[in-house]
Amino acid sequence: MSAEPEALMRTPLHEWHIRHGARMGEFAGYDMPIRYGEGTLAEHAHTRRHAGLFDVGHMGVAELHSDADSFPDVAQAIERFVPCDVDLLKPGRQRYTQMLNRSGGIIDDLMISRSREQPDMLTVVSNAGRKTLVFAHLVRYLPSGVSLRTKPELCLLALQGPDSETVLARIADDPGALSEMAFMDVGSAVLAGCRVAISRSGYTGEDGFEIAVHAEDEVTLADALIAFDEVKPAGLGARDTLRLEAGLCLYGADIDETTSPVEAGLAWSIQKRRRSELGFPGDQRIAVELESGPARRLVGLVPHGKAPVRDHALVFSDLQSTEAVGVVTSGGFSPTLGRPIAVGYVPADLALTGTTMFAEVRGVRLPVDVAPIPFLPHNYRR
Repeated sequence: MSAEPEALMRTPLHEWHIRHGARMGEFAGYDMPIRYGEGTLAEHAHTRRHAGLFDVGHMGVAELHSDADSFPDVAQAIERFVPCDVDLLKPGRQRYTQMLNRSGGIIDDLMISRSREQPDMLTVVSNAGRKTLVFAHLVRYLPSGVSLRTKPELCLLALQGPDSETVLARIADDPGALSEMAFMDVGSAVLAGCRVAISRSGYTGEDGFEIAVHAEDEVTLADALIAFDEVKPAGLGARDTLRLEAGLCLYGADIDETTSPVEAGLAWSIQKRRRSELGFPGDQRIAVELESGPARRLVGLVPHGKAPVRDHALVFSDLQSTEAVGVVTSGGFSPTLGRPIAVGYVPADLALTGTTMFAEVRGVRLPVDVAPIPFLPHNYRR
């Protein structure tokens, strides 16, 4: 059962959500907005056409600092935990990666950035439900001379959609600096009088920005943004449908401590140097999967009819078999495409586009076709 509202944690925007008519619900131990008055479909469509404002203040933010001359390189320190090339991460850029366990499973997926102002410091953003575990793991195993400093005073807002830059330019002290940012660039800015750290990134497949703002300024910034007709607040319902259309993995559903980056379709996040040098947890499993392919793969699944195929539905190779060959990890209705879509794991030899299998929904096996992911092209600003 879900925790009672009074037992749940709250972001600094909690009362703001209530004032704006949000329907709240539990997510990762927080009382979060699920949808607002017009509903998830309207929020989804508005984000695709204009801009949606999402509260992601439940996520964890921490900094890695070098405290001693004995081990000054924070990039080498974090590379002990992740398979991406952090050493070559340029100032003003960020990378998506995963913290791995010894078997190559994903403890969490992370964003790691290097600021222009402090290139010898790294910022790490972790998922809400995993941040306590992730930060404790880092503190326990980071080498001497490197420290992790959590930043609970910072909260994240995500402004997503094709009008995001236009809106931010109206409240920015330096609009030109924002327009120069490309996908995965990071920087600093002053928005509506609030000093923020900002990245051109997001979780919807659209152009957009994620903004780290001090908690006491978050309401001011949120009010400034929704004052424009192009911006509407959006809840976790729309965030989920948007990311599913964009083929983006959700931790705890599509990836977890049993799944590797390769079978989850995330091999692109492991750069060439790390593939050859290895030296991260589970590197032998990852190396084998990179060379020979994984036994299973995360694929898109498109049902033939209008009935949605939800999470945990078993997938069978045919109508007669008694043993499932796969499982749906995320599924629902795509507002943009007007049809149900899903993703799930199936054996590699069945992962070819166009292969038909059957997902079991309430005792009935429904035909589904393997499809490429993402379901919609990404609209990032390259």
